[in-house]
Amino acid sequence: MAVADSHAAPHRNRIEHQPEAVERRVADALAALSLEQKVRLLTGADVWSTYPEPAIGLRRIVVSDGPVGVRGELWDERDPSVSLPSPTALAATWDEALLERLGALLASEARRKGVDVVLGPTVNLHRSPLGGRHFECFSEDPLLTGRIGAAYVRGLQAHGVGATPKHYVANDSETERFTLDARIDERTLRELYLAPFERMIVGARAWLVMAAYNAVNGVTMTENALLASPLDDEWGFDGVVVSDWTATRSTVAAARARMDLAMPGPRGPWGDALVAAVRSGEVPEKAIDEKVRRLLRLAARVGALEGVAPAAPAPAQLPAAAAAKLARETAAASMVLARNHGDVLPLDAASLQRVALIGPSAAQGRIQGGGSASVHPHYAVSPLDGLRAALGQRVEVRHALGARSEEGLVPVSGDQVTDPVTGEHGVHVRLLDAKGGVMHEEHRAVGRLTFIGDLRANQASTIEVTTRLRAAEAGRYQLGVAGVGAYRLTAGGQVLFDETIAPDKDDLAAQLLAPPQRAAELPLAAGQEIDVALTHTVTPDTFAVAFSLGVEVPALPGDEELARAVELARSSDVAIVVVGTTEAIESEGFDRSSLALPGRQDELVSAVAAVNPRTIVLVNSGGPVIMPWREEVAAVLLTWFPGQEFGNAVADVLLGAVEPGGRLPTTWPSREEDVPVLSTKPDNGKLVYAEGLHIGYRAWARAGVTPAYPFGHGLGYTRWEILDVDAPPGVAPGAAVEARVRVRNAGPRRGRHVVQLYLSRPDSQVERPVLWLAGFATVEAEPGQTVEIAIPVEPRAFAHWASGGWQIEPGAYTLHAGHSATVLTRQAGVTVLDA
Repeated sequence: MAVADSHAAPHRNRIEHQPEAVERRVADALAALSLEQKVRLLTGADVWSTYPEPAIGLRRIVVSDGPVGVRGELWDERDPSVSLPSPTALAATWDEALLERLGALLASEARRKGVDVVLGPTVNLHRSPLGGRHFECFSEDPLLTGRIGAAYVRGLQAHGVGATPKHYVANDSETERFTLDARIDERTLRELYLAPFERMIVGARAWLVMAAYNAVNGVTMTENALLASPLDDEWGFDGVVVSDWTATRSTVAAARARMDLAMPGPRGPWGDALVAAVRSGEVPEKAIDEKVRRLLRLAARVGALEGVAPAAPAPAQLPAAAAAKLARETAAASMVLARNHGDVLPLDAASLQRVALIGPSAAQGRIQGGGSASVHPHYAVSPLDGLRAALGQRVEVRHALGARSEEGLVPVSGDQVTDPVTGEHGVHVRLLDAKGGVMHEEHRAVGRLTFIGDLRANQASTIEVTTRLRAAEAGRYQLGVAGVGAYRLTAGGQVLFDETIAPDKDDLAAQLLAPPQRAAELPLAAGQEIDVALTHTVTPDTFAVAFSLGVEVPALPGDEELARAVELARSSDVAIVVVGTTEAIESEGFDRSSLALPGRQDELVSAVAAVNPRTIVLVNSGGPVIMPWREEVAAVLLTWFPGQEFGNAVADVLLGAVEPGGRLPTTWPSREEDVPVLSTKPDNGKLVYAEGLHIGYRAWARAGVTPAYPFGHGLGYTRWEILDVDAPPGVAPGAAVEARVRVRNAGPRRGRHVVQLYLSRPDSQVERPVLWLAGFATVEAEPGQTVEIAIPVEPRAFAHWASGGWQIEPGAYTLHAGHSATVLTRQAGVTVLDA
């Protein structure tokens, strides 16, 4: 069934989406606008949309955060979304065809929600594993990031929904992200940080690019010359440059730059001030015309300009079951089997009687990181639910918490709370004016409340949340709020606290997405119900309101909880421990303070492994964590933040229904102090990229330090041998190379492998990495089968940036074929001939 385009205006005699015809229609529309009308279009109408202009047949264009789902204009559970694995997981598939399929799914979700543009993918590099949005970015390598990101862009735009590669450029850390000045030499900027954007603009023809908050080499990105060159003049970008939200800080400088759309609106530095700047001659009207022309061109592409057929037809709506199947397939394909001692995996279900499933993420899997990349899923399958469903009633799957992840309060939800007005599970919310009058009221299913761009909430004086809390078991509960501002909490008529909570971070996003918590102890008997009321005084003219009514349920003392888990593991055929981080640890708005697992999770794994030699650890995090116990356990499976189908996908992998298909898109260290590039903290406002070209596996190779698991690493359920690699011995400068690699499946079952090609040139006259990724391809084969695959190596792989252009140094290069950045088993020489 086709998705109805909720935005579509009735078109009469629509022209086909041919470039010449579209440009004529855009020119006619532009000519009909006054200066005031043109300038008005260049600032958002609200948080998520642009202004319409009915006189020229222009409707509003709606944008939505991505990249793991399409949230739409609401940021809460009332408009749920398909939840896909984190971008680190998507890159771990190394599968461009799969990313294009996911792009089609996201396009379908976008049109279902009335969205024209997805604000993704995030293609900043993994410069440091401490980066707060590390999970939201693809990888530490520009080629892998560029190819995976380009596939994402193609998948979206092939179905008429715009993609927005972000954040242009060098937004690789969150500390002081609004103001930091990234100091990067030109060669490093070109070869690493601009390279993924170039691939998405030149190769995939992205329709938008988002300008970052930070400055680069002294100039904030919304005013930076990098918006014009290379984006515009070299790469031929004809789309819209949209600011990150509130990143446009000036009237004249930003307007004279290649910045097109200031978001959000309606307030901002342009508007009347920009009209005045044009009238005074500070900003040429021609510059305004070009910005509007690009915005109208985008409108034509997404079907928002009357009289023009969209660039691609709206996608067919994907049924919920098909979306779930694709999410499950993707999660399994992304999981990286890092260790499999004694081939403990896959498990033989027929031989199992008792399985211990232990850990803070076992019964409540962490499906996503925090920040603007998050969505509200229709459902989320935990590892406990997934394994129990897969194993059936014949196998006893027993659960113990074992250790807390030190998350604190969790928003109330489910049958633990009842709306006292409607009787449904959840809470009741009332928006009150200054006199206490009810402006609006509604039922909400969960205690996490986010109002962004919601004028009703922003204009209220007080927000009141009431519910009836039921204690499932006796104990001392912690009841409280996560938020910034003035709050009053009562339970059973007793005031638990009444105070103003100050922010603990400078970043507004961090205040909204990972705010400080306040809680009070509440002793409850099993089955006891108590009325709870939380009131929040709204700050006038606030941009956003976000807070949670949360609870921390009773638990055994730490030592007792750990001992219970150990005894469960001791008496089980296999012990599966699910450890990891949370969206409060990996999030937009702040960088991580440590790569260590929070709480006593390391102690839990070691204690379980000591009593059960068949201990399997699932690491549920968006990015690297330190695993001091990794040699103590039988298997380590890296599951990332895997989206809504977590439990089903992990059961598929553990039981061998599918193979763990992932290969690492980023290096995982043994110790934090081993990481060559770690700091994300600016010094006096400047973050100096002193390491130059040497980040990720390149930096590890130069340092000569062995990581826990290298870039490209991943085991499957079979074994692979690279028999040989062949490449032309001599090539002309600027010519592509086609390498041919013979690969054999030397194991017991059909499998899939990622064959990786790296280049090196130890005798180079210019500084280079020890090695760098030059190409990759996936291969599938039956047991014992030998397959030959062709892997192209682009001319750019041999090039370096110098003297304002790309240069190719003639001479001998070595082409390595292998299984990871440290396991390179075959090589061939390639000589670039002197021009």
